[in-house]
Amino acid sequence: VTTPEVTSRLSSYRCLAKTSPCLERFFTEKHEWVNVNGPWGTVGISNHAQEALGDVVYVQPPEVGQELNQGSECGAVESVKAASEIYSPVSGVVEEINNTLEDKPALINTSCYDDGWIFKLRLSKPEELKSLMNEKAYEAFLKTAAH
Repeated sequence: VTTPEVTSRLSSYRCLAKTSPCLERFFTEKHEWVNVNGPWGTVGISNHAQEALGDVVYVQPPEVGQELNQGSECGAVESVKAASEIYSPVSGVVEEINNTLEDKPALINTSCYDDGWIFKLRLSKPEELKSLMNEKAYEAFLKTAAH
């Protein structure tokens, strides 16, 4: 008999045995991403979004403690040629912001999926992840005219 606790432990062991990270990245149609690790999500903008914006010069993250709903506007990214709102890919409470972006906003251009993350939140509705695209689906989405 496999209990949820055992299943969770087995999944963790499987992840440790892999060479790639266990985090799965999900995307929105507005080009935000979220990496999920248990109840925590790390949020940023996609490579496609940063390429479209150009050189990022300013990032306005949400406030720590702010409650966000999926799809709600929660910040902005400004570049030398454009500005774009940030929308939360999932609902939750902001637990941390990437303070490094205050002095080094260009990290979004050079490392949008790693050092250029914007904020971390505690997910309040993990079931919302089902409405997001995995990386393969997002890549297919980018090839359509819908974006």
